[in-house]
Amino acid sequence: MFTVLPLPAFDDNYIWMLTSADHSGMVVVDPGDADVVIKAMNETNTPLIAILLTHHHGDHTGGVKQLVELYSVPVYGPHNSPFKGISHPLKDDEQITLLGETMTVKEVPGHTLDHICYFKSTETPQLFCGDTLFLAGCGRLFEGTAEQMLKNMDYFKTLPPETNIYCTHEYSLANLTFASAVEPNNLDISATISRCKQLRAQNIPTLPSSISQELMVNPFMRSQEETVKEAARSHIKSSINNELEAFTVIREWKNNF
Repeated sequence: MFTVLPLPAFDDNYIWMLTSADHSGMVVVDPGDADVVIKAMNETNTPLIAILLTHHHGDHTGGVKQLVELYSVPVYGPHNSPFKGISHPLKDDEQITLLGETMTVKEVPGHTLDHICYFKSTETPQLFCGDTLFLAGCGRLFEGTAEQMLKNMDYFKTLPPETNIYCTHEYSLANLTFASAVEPNNLDISATISRCKQLRAQNIPTLPSSISQELMVNPFMRSQEETVKEAARSHIKSSINNELEAFTVIREWKNNF
C-alpha cells in the first residue's frame, strides 16, 4: 500500500504524494505547482521518481516542465492528451508498476476527453481520480457528455466499497451543500457535512473519501435512486424517464447552484 500525503496547492488543489514504506522514492499525482513538490522532497529527503497525470488542465500539469528539467523523471498520462509533456502515454486497462505497486489505468472521459484514473487493488484499494469523482460530486463537463460521466460513475460503483478515493480538489463542503439540496432528508449527507466542517475548521483535508461513503451521499453516484429522480423532476418541473435524464438534470443544476 502506498503512503499517500496531500500537498496543498493554489486555493483548493491537492497534489498527492505517494511513497513506499522505506521512502526510497516518491510519485506525485497532478503536480500543478513544482515548488510545492520540491519543498516536500527536501523536507522528507525523498527523491522524485515519477509523475502521474489524470488530464491536461493547467492546475494539474503546470509544474511538470520544471520537475522534468530538474529531475528527468518519467511522466505518465493519457495517450490522447493535448498536453505534450507526457513521456509514457497510457490507454484503458493498461497497468503500470511504481514503488513496487501495480495500478490499472481506466479511461474516464467527461470532465475532459483525455481524463484517466489510476486504481490500485491490492491491500487497501486506492483510486486516484483527478477531477472525475469528488466527495459528493463529479467533475464539470467541459469536454465530454453526461452519458460518459454516468458511465464513469457506474465503473466506480464496481470498485470495492473500502476503496480510498483521492481526488484533487477540496470541494467537499460545496458539493455536500448541493447534495443536501437534492436529498434534504438524507441523514448520511447531514452527518458528513458535520464531519467535514470539523475537519476544515482544523485545516485538515476532508479526503480521502471512499466508495462506500459516495454511495450514501453523492447524488451523481445515486442517480438511480427515486429520491434523486424526484428532485430532478421537481427542479425542471417535468418528467424524468430514466437515470441518464436524472443525471443530466442534476449535473446542469449543479453548474448553476
